[in-house]
Amino acid sequence: KHSGQGKLTEMVMISERPPEVDSRAVPGHWEGDLLMGGRTSAIATLVERQTRYCQLVALPEGPGAVEAVCEALKQSITTLPAQLRRSLTWDQGSEMSEHRRFSVESGVEVYFCDPRSPWQRGSNENTNGLLRQYFPKGKSLAGVSQERLDEVAGKLNRRPRETLGFRTPAEKLAELIDGLEDAGAER
Repeated sequence: KHSGQGKLTEMVMISERPPEVDSRAVPGHWEGDLLMGGRTSAIATLVERQTRYCQLVALPEGPGAVEAVCEALKQSITTLPAQLRRSLTWDQGSEMSEHRRFSVESGVEVYFCDPRSPWQRGSNENTNGLLRQYFPKGKSLAGVSQERLDEVAGKLNRRPRETLGFRTPAEKLAELIDGLEDAGAER
């Protein structure tokens, strides 16, 4: 919900985020943002902090359709096991004005960065930089299909990363999911 000046209401700030998020010790904490294509088109980017695994989300109605943005993010993140969807850190963009509804419907708490502090979502900023190889700045993203976004995310998730000991985000996420399944089988 908006208050009159275009500010988001009921925000939980990054300073209130659990310490486990900063340390990357616990999986399931995500960073999110919009990758803008011109002024009226965008895609949403979600990056898991521990594995650097990314999911790209089509926003066919554009970034201003806040209910549709909320729904698209929820649809994307709920494809993951519950243990891998603990929190989402976002900037204070108006596209997240439905953040309370998103949290209730997805079970994912949203934390907001301080104003003009993109480094507080460093994994996401890095991923958005990589995405510009596929989606150049200023080029419209209006016609980009979810299928195309899944293809690009797949390429990024199969790219070895120095920060992961030259493993890929896809390998790291698969290990986490296998570990969750093994833990479930032991019960």
